[in-house]
Amino acid sequence: MASSQCSLFSSHHIFTNNNTYNNNNSSSGVAVRVFPNRRGFGGFRFRARKSLVRSVLEVDSRTEEGIGAVVVRERGLLGLDAAVESELREKGFMGLRKTKLVCTVGPACDSFEGLERLALGGMNVARLNMCHNSTEWHRSVVREIKRLNEKGFCVSLMIDIEGAQMDVVDHGTGSSVKAEDGSVWLFTAEKYEGTRPFTVQAKSEGFSEGIVVGDVVVIDGGMASFEVIDKVGNDLRCKCIDPGLLLPRAKLSFWRDGKLVDKDLDLPILSRKDWADIEFGIYEGVDFIAVSFVKNADDIKTVKNYVAANSSEVIRVLAKIESLESLKNLEEIVEASDGIMVARGDLGVQIPLEQIPAVQEDITRLCRQLNKPVIVASQLLESMIEYPTPTRAEVADVSEVVRQCADALMLSGESAIGFYGDKALSVLRVTSSRMELASRVENQQNLLVLPELGVSLPERIAEQICNSSVEIANNLGVDAIFVYTRHGDMASLLSRNRPNSPIFAFTDKNSTRKALNLQWGVIPLYVELSDDIEDNIKKTSDLLKAKGVLKGGDVVLVVSDFDSTFSEPSVFQSIKVKTIV
Repeated sequence: MASSQCSLFSSHHIFTNNNTYNNNNSSSGVAVRVFPNRRGFGGFRFRARKSLVRSVLEVDSRTEEGIGAVVVRERGLLGLDAAVESELREKGFMGLRKTKLVCTVGPACDSFEGLERLALGGMNVARLNMCHNSTEWHRSVVREIKRLNEKGFCVSLMIDIEGAQMDVVDHGTGSSVKAEDGSVWLFTAEKYEGTRPFTVQAKSEGFSEGIVVGDVVVIDGGMASFEVIDKVGNDLRCKCIDPGLLLPRAKLSFWRDGKLVDKDLDLPILSRKDWADIEFGIYEGVDFIAVSFVKNADDIKTVKNYVAANSSEVIRVLAKIESLESLKNLEEIVEASDGIMVARGDLGVQIPLEQIPAVQEDITRLCRQLNKPVIVASQLLESMIEYPTPTRAEVADVSEVVRQCADALMLSGESAIGFYGDKALSVLRVTSSRMELASRVENQQNLLVLPELGVSLPERIAEQICNSSVEIANNLGVDAIFVYTRHGDMASLLSRNRPNSPIFAFTDKNSTRKALNLQWGVIPLYVELSDDIEDNIKKTSDLLKAKGVLKGGDVVLVVSDFDSTFSEPSVFQSIKVKTIV
């Protein structure tokens, strides 16, 4: 093959050809035409034929603007997150944190200054919990995040819709209430204003359906427990048998003879408010919609189909795993979704607490196998809502999540209502970085054997390209992996292998950039691209050199998944290792 020489690089080409590599001047192999899945990661359609391998990929370089886009209006500008750029200057390629950080926005951090502190601290995704606050409040936060991104940050936006939360109660105050041993409480669906002593109000009138005298009511997975001593209509009169705290918006579970009472009332997964919140997300151009209390794959497909039909932009739909029913249908839910959130708080209400660690690890492993990003959430640093330092157990918990190679960690109340949200984020950032370094030796061993996602030969070839790229990158100790992508598919497959080197994903689609913000080890950059791969490599490398984050002697591995604009449908994938000169 005749390869164009770039003055910036000395170049070594390694071509995929029936799972072998060579650096000859010409080569023949399977020519792969990639048709990425427009609505998510990990989905490909292909055509393949035998032909000469080419090094030039044709690129459709249309641009777009979405939520909080760092708009690159002049050709040649590079959209690199300001916090990542600072970290690169300080720590270099191998010091970059790979685990992504999600922060829930609330009254404690909803100002522009508060959001900017979180962005500087490493926040990759801002989460809006639609259970709380008004639509106007949420809209104001969206505006502030847009302002933030206009200053050079790349913060993606997620809305988390409420879903069918039937067993939720509130005691009417904004703080916790103590339940004393032997005290008698009324659980009622009756609507009332203000507070009543020893009374909690259930969200759903059907909360007590199927419950009998003698059943045990457990609050928030064990914060307090009550025995049902009387039932009148939908009301339950209960005696506290395990004293503790009732928090605002507490979750109920009902137990009988040591087993969870299965209360499948066939409620719709989404309420009118949920659909209104989805409309809000579409109108505001959010990047992710997280769906609560998903029961099966159809729940996710319903939301994805609606979003696809009503949004001109690609919005990824995540499924929250937080119930027994979602665990029963876990694999089909993961396959149908664009990502998963392990909501350990609500999940811990429905399964014994001692099962949570193993279930979390199983979900994380399955998501990696199926190439779907996974967020581990709930009570990571719960004590830091009130205290400036975490417990040692919390730090160990965070470290274990990082060791399992989850894509992202999430703060909830710690950042939304806590006194020390900035410090909590700093703890996540430092702990993640330290644990990633500690586990790097382990990661440098043989790659995790992952099941093939593809069925046809071309699909399998595409996966092998990414698998082989990571193996080569690890063996050679390259400084970075460059991937040029329109829809994020190749970047996602590279991330799935958890390489030691950071993945720089260059794209001319802002929705792809924002989606990749949730992928482990991926640094998404917005840049206008041409239809010449060598030109793209030179331009992006020049821009990174100008920013002082790339220098002579650095070694990068380059792959691409761009569509071809050749009249003949053929794109030829290659792996290139280049040394910066």
